[in-house]
Amino acid sequence: MKKTWISILIMSLFIFIGFQILTESKEILKSVTFSFNIWKNNIFPSLFPFFVLSEILMNYGFVELCAEILKPLMVRFFKTSSNSAFIFVMSIISGFPSNAKYTRELLNQGLIDENEATKILMFTCFSNPLFILGTVSILFLNNKEVGILILICHYISNFIIGFLFRNFHPTKEKDTSVSLKSAISSMHQKRINNPLNFGQVLTRSLQKSIETLLLILGTVTTFLVITTIIDHNIQLGNYNQSILNGFIEMTQGLKYVSILNIPLKLKSILSAMILSFGGLSVHMQVESIISDTKIRYFPFLVARLLHALLASILVFLLFDFWIYFL
Repeated sequence: MKKTWISILIMSLFIFIGFQILTESKEILKSVTFSFNIWKNNIFPSLFPFFVLSEILMNYGFVELCAEILKPLMVRFFKTSSNSAFIFVMSIISGFPSNAKYTRELLNQGLIDENEATKILMFTCFSNPLFILGTVSILFLNNKEVGILILICHYISNFIIGFLFRNFHPTKEKDTSVSLKSAISSMHQKRINNPLNFGQVLTRSLQKSIETLLLILGTVTTFLVITTIIDHNIQLGNYNQSILNGFIEMTQGLKYVSILNIPLKLKSILSAMILSFGGLSVHMQVESIISDTKIRYFPFLVARLLHALLASILVFLLFDFWIYFL
């Protein structure tokens, strides 16, 4: 009987959403257009080149090169295997949800196991630096210096999480010696043993990248529609509504925070918190990418809550000092 009621509630919810889409079609259309513009102007340009490049790099030995050069950092500081260095480096450059994509690829190739994949996913969830320095700092907060502070706190918080959870499924790898000759040799062997020619590698890279980006577009659009429906039916006040929107869809939450009549310091703290949590939209993107693997989502969720807390505290502590000297 209980399961029947759950099914009825779920169906009622979807019918209500469908009714809202029909009756509030103008507002819904604005949300869909807004999500497409975000995807077209921010997400696609910032992620597509890195998605394609990362696929090519994996086929030509960049994983092996990173593994050897960054071995001391990954093995000693984070206690992960050296192969996870590729995920760490590419995630910093490209931003989420690319870390889930890279983690899944290395897991499928057998370069890391599911425990290490779960662990590395926890502290490689970085927002795209161009998004923070461009969209957040200049377009939303209209302050480049504050954007740099948010970026630094956002990154440092992830490093702290990686260190705090270093004994969570620690690697058995002990060797931390670095050999440039060995790194180049491993990279070379990977390239010459690759059965695919460059045309095949490029085609596969393009296909995988487009599929992932379309998944991101669909997820962002869905959650923006949900926030529009919530905003239309629940009046929480501008401040609470901004937090709720950021919890559900990051970009819309950041936009609403930027127009609140509150001090810049509080806007920066809230922006750092929303960026570091990522919003349920980003979480759903990550969950969708790892859904057919044994990578666990719950540790990722715990890490994001901790990330949001640490980043906001760091911005709170450093904001006055940062503004004063800049």
